[in-house]
Amino acid sequence: MWARLLGRGGGAGCGLRVARDSLRVAGSGSAGKQPQQQQQRRASSAEAALKKTPLFDFHREQGGKMVEFAGWSMPVQYKDSHIVSHMHTREHCSIFDVSHMLQTKVHGKDRVKFMESLVVADVGELQDNQGTLSLFTNEKGGIMDDLIVTKTDQGYLYIVSNAGCADKDSAHMKARLAEFKAAGLDVDLEFLDEALIAVQGPSMSRVLQAGLKEDLGKLTFMTSTLATVFGVPGCRVTRCGYTGEDGVEISVPRSRVVELTEKMLANSEVKLAGLGARDSLRLEAGLCLYGNDIDETTTPVEATLVWTIGKRRRQTKDFPGAAIIVPQIKAKTARKRVGLVSTGPPVRQHTPILSSDGKVIGEVTSGCPSPCLKKNVAMGYVDAAFAKNGTALQVEVRKKAVPAVVSKMPFVPTNYYSG
Repeated sequence: MWARLLGRGGGAGCGLRVARDSLRVAGSGSAGKQPQQQQQRRASSAEAALKKTPLFDFHREQGGKMVEFAGWSMPVQYKDSHIVSHMHTREHCSIFDVSHMLQTKVHGKDRVKFMESLVVADVGELQDNQGTLSLFTNEKGGIMDDLIVTKTDQGYLYIVSNAGCADKDSAHMKARLAEFKAAGLDVDLEFLDEALIAVQGPSMSRVLQAGLKEDLGKLTFMTSTLATVFGVPGCRVTRCGYTGEDGVEISVPRSRVVELTEKMLANSEVKLAGLGARDSLRLEAGLCLYGNDIDETTTPVEATLVWTIGKRRRQTKDFPGAAIIVPQIKAKTARKRVGLVSTGPPVRQHTPILSSDGKVIGEVTSGCPSPCLKKNVAMGYVDAAFAKNGTALQVEVRKKAVPAVVSKMPFVPTNYYSG
């Protein structure tokens, strides 16, 4: 999902420092002056408490540097540097483990009505095996999470939402399920225990086609199919991703995910990539990270995500927070999410954004040096009067004002496959 929550990584000053409170080297902590043996016990205990994906041991074997992210032990990078991994994805093909994300099936004849009671999308208008990015919203108009909803031809909706919001999202859906059940409506939830890998980059199609009977040329952006992939049956392949490149996400039986990953890695075009590269890739693509760029204090209009709200839904105003969100579409909002480009020292989350005369007009929500552009890219919220592309602003880095320009996103052109 474009707002796929995935990570923060190291390398070129991008990532780990941005979210150091939520992303830590697995098993590490404040060493202080504790005896080494005690430190090791504490590290082992901390690591044991983290959830692990079916690829955990494989990551370790491949030299993955494991970090804590949303309660999971995840690879932030491998033997290659963050920059090398980032550029390999842009130029070739990388595999990302995203098994920590919440996968859900919604069953029953009232499944569309159920989902539309929670999100802003026009789920009913989707064609079979078509998906869309959507948002869980609350009654105050805030964004509870972003997710992808796919209307399958198998009699269920397939949902992928963020790992960091998994407990909140599942509780939210269960509460609404209870309401629907009490009203006699036909709907059920199934939370999946499958692995999920993202295969991203310009050579993805050639790599994956070798393991498919189906013609990938017929699987366009945001469409999905069930398939046997490199001999592994029961995989759901969805053409989407969080890098701006052509790519797929493959939901695969957890017992076969290592096998599938190894078969793709046999192609020299393919390498493993971690959360660090994923974060800089999504930022170059102008994609939001939940908890940084959007949260329950931001509305879809402020976040420039109005396009996720179905036209019919704007008219019926029957999604959570519609009474606040819909009027904002015409009336505008006091602040707006924008892209920023600068040179010089890197721009980080929480960096103040200043007007040309030095007044604080906003704050950076995500930022890092762009490996592709060789400039700093960032996004953040500014007073609406300063949101026009090309507006000259400043960012305060290390107590110094650095020139910045409001820039159109994506910063790097996207390459989604439309057929």
